[in-house]
Amino acid sequence: MNTSVHSLTIAGKTYRSRLLVGTGKYKDFAETRAAIDASGAQIVTVAIRRVNIGQNSDEPNLLDALPTSEFTILPNTAGCYTADDAVRTLRLGRELLDGHALCKLEVLGDPTNLFPNMPETLKAAATLVKDGFDVMVYCADDPIQARMLEDIGCVAVMPLASLIGSGMGIVNPWNLRLIIDNLTVPVLVDAGVGTASDATIAMELGCDGVLMNTAIAHARDSVLMASAMKKAVEAGREAFLAGRMPRKYYAADPSSPSTGLIGS
Repeated sequence: MNTSVHSLTIAGKTYRSRLLVGTGKYKDFAETRAAIDASGAQIVTVAIRRVNIGQNSDEPNLLDALPTSEFTILPNTAGCYTADDAVRTLRLGRELLDGHALCKLEVLGDPTNLFPNMPETLKAAATLVKDGFDVMVYCADDPIQARMLEDIGCVAVMPLASLIGSGMGIVNPWNLRLIIDNLTVPVLVDAGVGTASDATIAMELGCDGVLMNTAIAHARDSVLMASAMKKAVEAGREAFLAGRMPRKYYAADPSSPSTGLIGS
């Protein structure tokens, strides 16, 4: 396998995997580590408001299971509903991670569907970029607002495939293609992936990567699903680069030669 096919560069650093994974919803840190090892992911995202990475000295620390010497920790703002709250949370994350600039911004608009609040997201992104953060940003699958985020200076744009934790897969591939075709920064699907075929489809569309959590953590066998997702992302990337055959709706095209047949 040509590993360069699967490498992903974000904020000037190259990673060997295009699969990013979350660290929530597992039964314990041991299962978290086993699943992430099976996924092959190097970037792991952590909800600063929900997972201890040093802010609570008397609780188990995720960084003991996933040390920064082995993984790039991507602090995120899950649970934030305002730009100010998100900015404060990521500044705390930067302190806990010794000045680490890479972060995942998400500002939610509704506690039921967890859809992004785009005005607050744009506001927070502008503040964070000015403050020296390398911002990867969860957003609606809106090509206009995705371009706004790139123009602000975000290092990656991460439109949802469908609602967070829904497992509904990619419900609007056309919008994703518009975003992919019109941005120069990496575009990664974030939210909604339910199984391996969803990840493959995202990559076949031309996405630069996929971020997921629930699809792995809530699988019957999370470690096996993580392994499946690794292969799915790699297969989708290779298929995208290879270029699929054109669809032919009105005529068959035999796969075997029609000349030189016996009796012809």
